[in-house]
Amino acid sequence: MNIKNFIYGVSILACAGLSSCEEQLDLMPISQETQDNAYTRGSQVEAALVGVYESFQSSDYYTWDNVLLQDVRSDNYYAGGDNAEIFAFDYLNITPTNSRIQNMWGNIYNAIAKANVVLERAPQVEDPLFSGERKAQVIGEAYFLRAYHYYNLVKMFGGVPLMLETVKSVEPEDIHVARSTEAEVYAQIIKDLEEALTRLPDTYGADASVNKARATKGAANALLCKVYAQKSSPDYDKVKQYADAVINSSAGYQLLGNYADLFDGNHYNNAESIMEVQFLGSNEGNWAPQMHLPPSVSGDTWRKFTTPSHDLINAYDALGDDVRKDATVLFESAPWVDEFWNNEINSEIPFAYKWKNASGWASADRQYIFRLGDIILMKAEALNELGNPAGAADLVDQIRDRVGLALVDAADRNDQAAMKKVILNERRLELAQEAQRWDDLIRNGVVLDVMNNLNEVDLRTGEKVNYNATEDDLLLPIPQQELDRNPALVQN
Repeated sequence: MNIKNFIYGVSILACAGLSSCEEQLDLMPISQETQDNAYTRGSQVEAALVGVYESFQSSDYYTWDNVLLQDVRSDNYYAGGDNAEIFAFDYLNITPTNSRIQNMWGNIYNAIAKANVVLERAPQVEDPLFSGERKAQVIGEAYFLRAYHYYNLVKMFGGVPLMLETVKSVEPEDIHVARSTEAEVYAQIIKDLEEALTRLPDTYGADASVNKARATKGAANALLCKVYAQKSSPDYDKVKQYADAVINSSAGYQLLGNYADLFDGNHYNNAESIMEVQFLGSNEGNWAPQMHLPPSVSGDTWRKFTTPSHDLINAYDALGDDVRKDATVLFESAPWVDEFWNNEINSEIPFAYKWKNASGWASADRQYIFRLGDIILMKAEALNELGNPAGAADLVDQIRDRVGLALVDAADRNDQAAMKKVILNERRLELAQEAQRWDDLIRNGVVLDVMNNLNEVDLRTGEKVNYNATEDDLLLPIPQQELDRNPALVQN
């Protein structure tokens, strides 16, 4: 059986239970006989699991929209381009009819449904070529993947419907599922990750291209670290516990000596990487870099999206952080007018540069799902919240030392409020364009203050942009199509 055809079939089976797929598929359930025939061998379950991982490459959310929602939506980047729905992210004017919101909801739930297929079918397979150890690993990987997808939903939308099994009926009471509370969703994520940890290995062997592609204990611990920090009632003892589990893992994660190596395209699956999307180029390429890179790199002359902001550039310059700035941003003249940087054609503007190879819409450039630098700073945040700002400063110093910056000021080292700001700023400079900023602002309770105090001037009018951020902007609206299809849903 052709594996791509099989994965496509798995995707259709998974999609059958989702309201977002109703326009495409007949919702009559596939017969039990067909399902039993489809999952009798370990190779079939392995192929289904590959289909779950494939969602990282095929979903617009994991390819690019996560950067729009984290960096463009915040103070890091402007929208650029010419797409009204993306400008809406920039100006905090996201409506329920924004098609990008609908697409990400559908993409992520489709991935969850594929994970549910594996979780249901893998335990039932009796195949001498499918060892008990490997079966356990497959189940652990599926638990991790379902948890990761729900994590992205809950931090964007708040409480969402929990779909924990494949749909076996098309009765309204079975497919019209109400939203669980945010606390219930986080509890399920934690439960799934605890199940995953009992089954996942630290590594799958010596091949980094496998260890960084698949869920491991390191990935599950990294996600638990972030989950316990991001939920409305954070538990910083747990954040520290799971950060330490990553830092001390037998997988041997280490900071790379050269920050720029993380993003040059030649050092993926490196020692700092915990998990990354495995774009390989060609027919398994990443199209997103073409959306960001300047004409000298992309080979085209149309206006690009995700333009670095004055506020981000000022933050790099204020700290003298040339190493991370040069790895993240490239200044170049642009054959178009940019309303924030210069209102004249062929003026120099900054371009997003953490992905550096366009490769004609088929780049091998990758997004890190987790890397050690992020987790070290999460531990610093936990230590500070637990009353140990000096310990937090020591961890920030590790990150700064790599890029040649001075240590944290002595006046800040024992000041919890000061260190909170230091850590937030350090995460901004370390992780720009890595889909982290909005979460960081939310977790620190400063979104409204940051967005409403930005001094960004539209050069077309000479007027300061009023982002007018309110509590209503903290979560995304539930897509209107989902509300129309599912009367059990309630809008944010």
